Formats: sequence, C-alpha cells, structure tokens
Amino acid sequence: QLQLVESGGGLVQTGGSLRLSCAASGRAFSSYAMGWFRQAPGKEREFVAAINWSGGSTFYEDSVKGRFTISRDNAKNTVYLQMNILKSEDTAVYYCGASTATWGLQVRGKYAYWGQGTQVTVSS
Repeated sequence: QLQLVESGGGLVQTGGSLRLSCAASGRAFSSYAMGWFRQAPGKEREFVAAINWSGGSTFYEDSVKGRFTISRDNAKNTVYLQMNILKSEDTAVYYCGASTATWGLQVRGKYAYWGQGTQVTVSS
C-alpha cells in the first residue's frame, strides 16, 4: 500500500509560479514511477508529467513542456511539480499517482495509487 498526499496548490496570477508536492507513505516509494495529472471542471483527468523511479527519465504533456518540471527526492518520499509561467488553462485539481509501470506513464490506467488532489487556480 502507498498513501499519497498532495499539497502546494492555491490561487496565483497569470504568469506566476507554484510548486506542488506529493508526499508518500508506505513501502518502497523509490520503486514506483510517479505522475502528475490534472482535472478541470467538466473534463477528463489528463496527464501532465511523469518521472521514473530513479528520476533519470521525465515525460511531459506538450502544453507544459518548458514551463513545468517534475522531480523527486526518494530520501524524502516526495515528488514535486514546479509550475512556472502559469496560464488560466492550467486551472484544475492536480493529482499525483504512483505506478509500477516502466512505460506508458501518460496513461491514467497505469497508476495504482492516487492522492486526493490539490486545487490550482490561475487568475488573470
């Protein structure tokens, strides 16, 4: 079992920055790939970014490339999402997930564990 708790969401103006954190409790965090997804009102949960177990490989959805950075600290059982140059279309609830998969990390079904989400609102 792995429990995930997101934090760091909030209200920010267009062009601003936020850093989300996802703290994991349970066994063998470092054996899981981790991902961030987001869900806007009335829309499906969509992939944002993922990182493999070691942090050596990262993956991004096209609209966030160059603005968002995913990282992890296995000693702290935490994964981060640094979000810069935020836009109104980034407004959503952001969820972190944990996966044992080594490929296809942009697919929601690859993730066995999810956090409860944290709201990010970008205002103009």
